[in-house]
Amino acid sequence: MVLSDEIILISISGRDRPGLTAAITEVLAKYDATILDIGQAAIHNHLSLDILFHSPNESESGKILRGLLLKAAELDIKINFTPIEKDLYANWVSMQGRNRYIITILGQKITARHIASVAREVTIQGMNIDDIKRLTGRVPLENGVAQVSKACVEFSVRGTPRNKAEMQLRFLELSKELQFDISFQEDNLYRRSRRLICFDMDSTLIKTEVIDELAAYAGVADEVKKITESAMRGEIDFAESFKRRVALLKGVDASVMQQIASRLPIMEGADRLISVLKRTGYKIAILSGGFSYFGNYLKQKFGIDYVYANELEIVDGKLTGRYVGDIVDARRKAELLRLIAQVENIDLQQVVAVGDGANDLQMLNVAGLGIAFHAKPKVMENARQAISTVGLDGILYFLGFKDSYIDERR
Repeated sequence: MVLSDEIILISISGRDRPGLTAAITEVLAKYDATILDIGQAAIHNHLSLDILFHSPNESESGKILRGLLLKAAELDIKINFTPIEKDLYANWVSMQGRNRYIITILGQKITARHIASVAREVTIQGMNIDDIKRLTGRVPLENGVAQVSKACVEFSVRGTPRNKAEMQLRFLELSKELQFDISFQEDNLYRRSRRLICFDMDSTLIKTEVIDELAAYAGVADEVKKITESAMRGEIDFAESFKRRVALLKGVDASVMQQIASRLPIMEGADRLISVLKRTGYKIAILSGGFSYFGNYLKQKFGIDYVYANELEIVDGKLTGRYVGDIVDARRKAELLRLIAQVENIDLQQVVAVGDGANDLQMLNVAGLGIAFHAKPKVMENARQAISTVGLDGILYFLGFKDSYIDERR
């Protein structure tokens, strides 16, 4: 069997087993063929292997193909050959500089409808899906029903969207409609080398607002909660709301802070997220409009590198209703993020920021990857990425981690 063209695509499928790829490529090596591209995937012990190769001369092509056919018969696999015209190959090579993006879809479960909706939007935008892979673990079945706690699929996409803003808006609409999260990131060097993550604290690393806990002891819970919610929605200035709320805490015994800290409800997934990030060399910071006492408690608990938050004034063992130093508001959070990145010699594109309130938006926008976590509506509308369906460890999938190596050293 001889094909006249020297560029040939081999497509192989069959039962996956050790040594199969080695056996096929050894045939190509025997005739000094040049591999121009190669891709392999295995799903449920079924292998798909594609190799694009160029033979030294046309006379060698027949020998290579005969060798491959014999090897395929020996291995009991299917093999097909497709000749590729040189001008088509040249056109394909010329496309390698086109923009590449990563689309990550995440939720408590991923259905065919989720995947179809994202794939359709990619098509509408004139882009092409190069690769799809599952980042979460294999899905067990119980009584015929898939049992999962979270699921994540990552698309590698090539091309330039016809309207990027429209595409991101559509993804936001789909995430609300179908109850899953979507991340749309440029696939570049920075995306693969994040080094610093900055967290808001209240309602992000922990499930509560500590000022509300303090207010409960002061008997002013309702008043403080109303001011907090208004500030988080962006209806009033954070600094003003902070002063008003702290003033209401006057007279609270300082020992109450230790009691609150000892029972802080940690956000779901925080332990797993921080453990993996520390293991992989991330610097971790808390930048909070809350209080430094609780931030330092979390620093000791998790081994966090930096904590910047507000300091409550204490006189004779009681809160005075005043604070010490500058207020850590939206502007200050963004400044601190830049400062830490500068001190650590980290490019801002390598920084991740995570928060839920309006006072987090500036730092979310400064960071290379800003994630609105279970956020207020205003924050969701203005953030580039958001997680609303799973815990904090969902961030790991937006960073490209797979379960297979997230948990391998735990």
